Amino acid sequence: MARRGTSEPEDAPKARRRPASSPEEREDQLISMAFDLAERQIEAGTASAQVISHFLKAGARRERLEQERIARENHLLEVRAERLASERNIEELYSEAISAMKRYSGQDTDD
Repeated sequence: MARRGTSEPEDAPKARRRPASSPEEREDQLISMAFDLAERQIEAGTASAQVISHFLKAGARRERLEQERIARENHLLEVRAERLASERNIEELYSEAISAMKRYSGQDTDD
């Protein structure tokens, strides 16, 4: 990890970021700013115990495995939703095929 030069004072004005175009983008900007601040505090030795324990937990193997498990569960839910949509489509196709066969055989399908 590259360290920033110390020639830049802490009070120096920061470059303005472009305004966020969505709430999600704004949240990402704030998270980025919080990470930058935490990094500066850790480097300066002024980070609170809460900040340090947060990053210790985030870097732990158990946390990485938990995040991987959550990502896999999300993928599984997406696959299940796709399968349900596909099953509905197949049911519609079967229904249309049965109706077409009844019409071709001369059965009246008007109820």
